[in-house]
Amino acid sequence: MAEAIPIRGPRADRARRVADVLRQQIHAAAYPDGLPAESQLAAEFTVSRNTIREALGILKHEGLIDRGPKVGTHVAQRKYDHRIDSLLGLKETFKHIGEVRNEVRAAMLVVAPPAVASRLQLGPGQQAVFIERLRYLGDLPLSLDLTYLTPDIGTQILDHPLENPLEQQDLFALIEQVSGCRLGSASLALEAIPADAHSAATLHVPDGSALLMLERLTSLADGRPVDLEYIRMRGDRITMRGHLVRSKP
Repeated sequence: MAEAIPIRGPRADRARRVADVLRQQIHAAAYPDGLPAESQLAAEFTVSRNTIREALGILKHEGLIDRGPKVGTHVAQRKYDHRIDSLLGLKETFKHIGEVRNEVRAAMLVVAPPAVASRLQLGPGQQAVFIERLRYLGDLPLSLDLTYLTPDIGTQILDHPLENPLEQQDLFALIEQVSGCRLGSASLALEAIPADAHSAATLHVPDGSALLMLERLTSLADGRPVDLEYIRMRGDRITMRGHLVRSKP
């Protein structure tokens, strides 16, 4: 085996590289009893202890770890994996982790904004059903979901208990139930945005915190678009994951 060559370059660059690997390890639950000592990490990454301290400082600033004398370095919080290669609602995604519940903040018929009407293949001035939900995993506010539904499906969904913890379902399951059709596919866009003051207060994060903004247009199996969502998710508690296959050129 070739001899390991230490990573060169400015210490800040080396620390960032170390932090990226450690972050992934934390998300993979590699350190249930705490992170190794600085000296051990320095040996593993072939860097100085000062570089390790700087890398750990990055992760502490992100809120992932806590550090203290005599107690070492421990994971402060873990993220939940949310897959983007499966068409699942939040309740379906986290069914093995805990109970997802809804706080319905709005549920009504509205005149669809022109851009929304176009995406849902509605006519100008046609109504859509608008639903806004704050979604919790246990007591943790996890996402703020703004949804526009085609009126034929949305008005039926308004008759269902969206907030009753014993009966509430993901909108995806309700869409299939009231329409009698399976969902087929969705197009999506994912980007990072800073939390505005209102969203920050609603999701219990500091103003300006990084949020994951998911825009998703979901269609029935026959290709008809029925559900347009704008979902703000806490970037400190959710990691988006997927499995990609390289297509032929």
